[in-house]
Amino acid sequence: MFNKDIGIDLGTANVLIYIKGQGIVLNEPSVVAIDAETKKPLAVGTEAHEMLGRTPGKVKAIKPMKDGVIADYDTTEVMLNYFIKKVNGKSFFSRPRILICCPSNITQVEKNAIKEAAERTGAKKVFLDEEPKVGAGMDISKPSGNMVIDIGGGTTDIAILSLGGIVNSASIRIAGNAFDNDIVKYIKDKYKLLVGERTAEDIKITIGTVFPGSRNEKMEVRGRDLVTGLPHTITLTSDEIEEALRESVYTIIHAVKGILEQTPPELSADIIDKGIVLTGGGALVDGFSQVLSQELKVPVFTAESPLTCVAEGTGILLDNLYMLERQ
Repeated sequence: MFNKDIGIDLGTANVLIYIKGQGIVLNEPSVVAIDAETKKPLAVGTEAHEMLGRTPGKVKAIKPMKDGVIADYDTTEVMLNYFIKKVNGKSFFSRPRILICCPSNITQVEKNAIKEAAERTGAKKVFLDEEPKVGAGMDISKPSGNMVIDIGGGTTDIAILSLGGIVNSASIRIAGNAFDNDIVKYIKDKYKLLVGERTAEDIKITIGTVFPGSRNEKMEVRGRDLVTGLPHTITLTSDEIEEALRESVYTIIHAVKGILEQTPPELSADIIDKGIVLTGGGALVDGFSQVLSQELKVPVFTAESPLTCVAEGTGILLDNLYMLERQ
């Protein structure tokens, strides 16, 4: 088979690639390490992620995606090229058709940038579709309301779906990366200790929660004391992480309420019956479904595989590319 159809979940934190007939073949961090002098890429993906915060002066570890859009065009192109070659998506015989998922409320200019970056990797044709539509893993073709909250690395996408389309949506730039920054800021303000983003992410995964009392764990955290300048260790609790993340979590809840308030009553009734589906890596933070359910008074369920369901959703769309070609 000379022609390949590829689905890409081009995320702020991770890139996932789905090949038609093979499933998900790649899941690596969206990071590129480059030589600051020659601008040549030294490592991409997992290898580059290991270098974050630990590189010597002439090596820079860059995250080319910010808030679900391209922040560094050239580096994104390098990253996409590397990943497509790695999964053998581009061979001597074929130029693949590529479907890329992007946040629902990005501008046409941002969409064009994503499209051009993919086209320059040698794609035959590039299609774009919206993440919430793709990532729910449910049948949205029927005339009934479904609601999806996709908490990614850079953006949280909230959408009401019906008849295969988006009825109402919002995209806010508060998600997994913002949670990491909240933890860094909290530790800095409370303990005068400086920790890196990778440490903050470890804390979030290991002891983090967004629902008071849901988790009761402790963790030793090492960083640099801002007063003495020396390495120092503190002990953090789950309750402190809940406090650190509270403001961002309630910003997301406020945005969800805003979308629900604008939803036609018939679709609102469907959502109460079916509940809300939570997807994306941020959905894995402990207590998210409980806090949303409590605040919205609607059942909230976490998708079966929140991290990979957008990439798996591209697989369904790849079987129906003719529908996108009509648009």
